[in-house]
Amino acid sequence: MQGLSLIWAYVSTFSTVLATSFPAFGSEQGRWVLWYRQPARVWTEALPVGNGRLGAMVFGGVGEERIQFNEDTLWTGEPRDYSRPGAWQHLATLRKLLQEGRQREAEQLAMREFMSVPLRQMAYQPFADLVLRFRQPGEVQDYRRELDLEEGVARVHYRAGGVWMERVVFASAPDQVLVVHLKADQPGVLWLRVGYRCPHTNSTVRVEGTHRLALDGRVRDYDARNKLEIRNPMRFRSVLEARTIGGGVRAEGGELVIEGADEVTLCLAAATSYVNFQDVSGDPVARCDAVLRRLQRKSFAAMWQEHVREHRPWMHRVRLDLGRGPGDALPTDERLERARDHDDPGLAALVFQYGRYLLVASSRPGTQPANLQGIWNESLNPPWESKYTCNINVQMNYWPAEVTNLPECHEPLFDALEELMVSGRRTARNHYNARGWVLHHNFDLWRGTAPINHSDHGIWVTGGAWLSLHLWEHYLFSLDHDFLARRAYPIMREAALFFVDFLVQDPRTGWLISGPSNSPEHGGLVMGPAMDHQIIRCLFEATSEAARLLGRDEALAAELDRLRARIAPNQIGRLGQLQEWLEDKDDPNNKHRHVSHLWAVYPGWDITWRTTNLFQAARQSLLFRGDEATGWSMGWKVNLWARFLDGDHAYKILRNLLAPVGSRADGGLYPNLFDAHPPFQIDGNFGATAGIAEMLVQSHLRDKRGRFVLHLLPALPSAWPDGSVRGLRTRGGFEVDLQWGAGRLQEATVRSRTGRECVVLYGGQQRELRLRPGRQIRLDGFLEVIGR
Repeated sequence: MQGLSLIWAYVSTFSTVLATSFPAFGSEQGRWVLWYRQPARVWTEALPVGNGRLGAMVFGGVGEERIQFNEDTLWTGEPRDYSRPGAWQHLATLRKLLQEGRQREAEQLAMREFMSVPLRQMAYQPFADLVLRFRQPGEVQDYRRELDLEEGVARVHYRAGGVWMERVVFASAPDQVLVVHLKADQPGVLWLRVGYRCPHTNSTVRVEGTHRLALDGRVRDYDARNKLEIRNPMRFRSVLEARTIGGGVRAEGGELVIEGADEVTLCLAAATSYVNFQDVSGDPVARCDAVLRRLQRKSFAAMWQEHVREHRPWMHRVRLDLGRGPGDALPTDERLERARDHDDPGLAALVFQYGRYLLVASSRPGTQPANLQGIWNESLNPPWESKYTCNINVQMNYWPAEVTNLPECHEPLFDALEELMVSGRRTARNHYNARGWVLHHNFDLWRGTAPINHSDHGIWVTGGAWLSLHLWEHYLFSLDHDFLARRAYPIMREAALFFVDFLVQDPRTGWLISGPSNSPEHGGLVMGPAMDHQIIRCLFEATSEAARLLGRDEALAAELDRLRARIAPNQIGRLGQLQEWLEDKDDPNNKHRHVSHLWAVYPGWDITWRTTNLFQAARQSLLFRGDEATGWSMGWKVNLWARFLDGDHAYKILRNLLAPVGSRADGGLYPNLFDAHPPFQIDGNFGATAGIAEMLVQSHLRDKRGRFVLHLLPALPSAWPDGSVRGLRTRGGFEVDLQWGAGRLQEATVRSRTGRECVVLYGGQQRELRLRPGRQIRLDGFLEVIGR
């Protein structure tokens, strides 16, 4: 505890609120809102709501409202094993061809004998549109459309013929329904028709009673991407129930007609026959009935209050203030246009909270993980099937989960990993004759793990290894020993076992190398890509540490340590760059979106500012790649420049991302702040949120005694001279609040949930802290001194 006697420290209970340091959140009312002066014309202008399972895009039309909705288990396909029996018999030949430099022959052989059956995986599907057609009492004025991130609610309001109209849409997690509420400031003026518009040809709509519509269907059999007929047993159902105050409801032409109502509440339930990745025998009719039965005696006011009461605490866990500016008063689309040429710290803070909102809306305990589009998709043939690409994208979806205080949102990914281990064992056995489990660069609802699409990029063996490290990260942030023992370690152990069997000795160097594999999505099929080695090295390290913490597998832990030391090391090439491949062949003019060999810097920990030469080489590689890229790539680069402790460069990349699509780079943001690959991919939103957090606090380093180092404001850009953040989590079970002014840290609070020692680092100096569980220390003058 050296140095603590020289500083002023304040200790209180964990629940103490430092109101003098941080303004009450109520004083920021309306700050976390996306708003517009006109309805959405296209899908990427509509506003998303979601409860983790149900998602909807609200267009806010005046004459016609379109609410396009999804349910997270509606996919093409059926339970299947994608692996190819006997593929392992060609493994030795593939390796020999690659070692002889015969890459094209190896890729051709792999396409014939080594790839997934079928070659592509299945696609996430839209469910339907809920369409509301209105009779307007007059000319529309004072239109406003908004998404309130705090409440999780989309609103539309306007004046028509002197009547004030308001529309509210939210996806309730407590009630598992999509709710639409309409009201006016005069009685009897709500006249509308309500119906479904479904893109699935195998669907029907019928009226049930006087107040309900039911949509039933089955996903198409033909798979356009694989150009084959597939059996698709997935059934789906949605039921819409209308409630009114005043007026009447009748059925006409497959729609509900509402006439002269004072208020209208629409409750939409949706379900599929999906049970798990091996079973689609569920009953969507019974599921929808059960949901609506629970709502029979529940008023709109009760549904609204319960939804907001459940949603708001998620958003309030972290509070961020990066400063105010002229952009704060503008509609979001106009604000985004202004950001082409002006700094807007408030927009960065809004995008930070929007990323958190999207994760809460698309990934909750008991749901599917967030896919390439979260849970929002309007297309029967979405880009990249809107599945789970795991050579960067699904991992980036979950980068904000731990640090921005949403660890429960990580759980759907962990559930998926337990299922992927089952299918991944078959792929490990059939393709590599190996123990353990393996996942290549994509999976879908049916948990396909075999290599897909093309051998030049589909054979990438470290998807499961990387995802297994998300389990380890969750443990490091929580220090939850039960989670480590029960959920994390079994998956990590089997992922490591696969590489014990898979790694081979390079005949030229004697190192253990990975292969056949690739450096994601360019360079073709190779032996020994750097990214693989970085991931495997960290997986072995984490698994052996976990084994020792749990008192298990002593021999395996020792073997992993021995093998880790033999894996091909990170290498510095002829241009002073970090080599992407085993050979020194990097092209300095290569601006590829993937920066895979920099995994060791972020999200890994294989290269840090302590490893000076490699750190500089990695930085040089990032300089070669450039500052412009697709949306998610810029999200990754923000995090990388933060790890390089260069806040201004991180902010430069962030500004490229926080601009209209195509204005500065290939990526950017759509008017609804969705990230553009282009087209839309949600990972860039999550990458931006994680990157902003990484600029404010880092905790991936440990000292020689194994204590986590909490690095405060490691990459604060000059564009954010004044600000504060509350509630960021760090490894070691800590939370931190920070306040800074004139570019210097003014005050910090460190809270411990588990009672551990840590090292606080700021401005090149450090202090040691030890806190009991549930206690906090506020550091004031101490940090002011070391900041000088």
